[in-house]
Amino acid sequence: MAAQPSASPTISRREFGQMPDGRPVHEYTLDNGAGLVLSAITYGGIVTALWLPDGAGRRANVVLGFDNLRDYLERNPHFGVIVGRFGNRIARGQFTLDGHSHQLDLNDGPNCLHGGASGFGTRLWEAEIEPAGLAGHGPALLLRYTSPDGEGGFPGTMAVKVRYSLTAEQTWRIDYEASCDKPTVVNLTHHDYFNLAGRGSAMSQRLMIAASRYTEVDGGRIPTGIASVEGTPFDFRLPSEIEPRLRLPHPQLLSARGFDHNWLLDHPFDGGLHLAASLEDPLSGRKMEIHSSEPALQFYSGNFLDASLVGSGGEAYRQGDGLCLETQHSPDSPNHASTDPDWPSTLLRLGEVYRSCTEHRFGGGNIGIPG
Repeated sequence: MAAQPSASPTISRREFGQMPDGRPVHEYTLDNGAGLVLSAITYGGIVTALWLPDGAGRRANVVLGFDNLRDYLERNPHFGVIVGRFGNRIARGQFTLDGHSHQLDLNDGPNCLHGGASGFGTRLWEAEIEPAGLAGHGPALLLRYTSPDGEGGFPGTMAVKVRYSLTAEQTWRIDYEASCDKPTVVNLTHHDYFNLAGRGSAMSQRLMIAASRYTEVDGGRIPTGIASVEGTPFDFRLPSEIEPRLRLPHPQLLSARGFDHNWLLDHPFDGGLHLAASLEDPLSGRKMEIHSSEPALQFYSGNFLDASLVGSGGEAYRQGDGLCLETQHSPDSPNHASTDPDWPSTLLRLGEVYRSCTEHRFGGGNIGIPG
């Protein structure tokens, strides 16, 4: 059932289920009072629902997810999770830091994906409600997790904070922060499957990615080099319908069964927020802009959804029913020279604080981004 907007910002809490060891999992619902409503659970920091109106005021949940904890525990293809310690893939699950080689968990063939089987999307986070107005944001949920030394093979005990906040300007903002007691690597992101139509295929939606280059990949989706998007299906510099691109016989698309690639964003990597991508559903009029401090973005077109999962709306999720736009540092960055400007460092040393921010700015229909 759709959450109904309130006249003023609110946050509510309910029990969503229990972990196998009996620990409770809670769901928090943030309502900005103006049509934007987000629900998230303490398991994995998973965003279970994100409600938006269309031009006629009809509300829809625009992210894929489940209506029960068991599915998230047993079969979740990263729906809505906080991704860490390292978003995307690290080749062979190996990297060398200060002369020491580290072997990570392998959970994607010969590679480590999204922090391995014990990644942040599978951990139980502590939650704290922050009142509206604190730090300049609207209603906010602060999530905390301490990752022990060696978890997933990563060195150091890492303290992580992730804040979800909603603003009156119809923005969902994610702030990430991390510190560690040993030199390590970190690359945090979020893995929502968006469908601005609310149901059916998302492949008729129009995507823009503010990038003129992308990383080509091998069969395991490990980067092999950087290529121009010019003259390829990967050129989304102007808003373009996704579906026609998927049918083109480009070897990179055939290998990945669709889009599952990383774009190097054209904006400067200077710590500020810059437009990374936009998505629009022409039928409902819903729009989303993604602004981020990150240097790259992964676009995944839901290639491996195969109708074996039934979502919270009671429908089976099929290929292309959702798409991911993950702001990040590039995959396999720890195995590339940090002096190369195309591969900004993911190294985090003792005494340093990792910070990253991504905003999802919604519009169309009754809200937000003009025209």
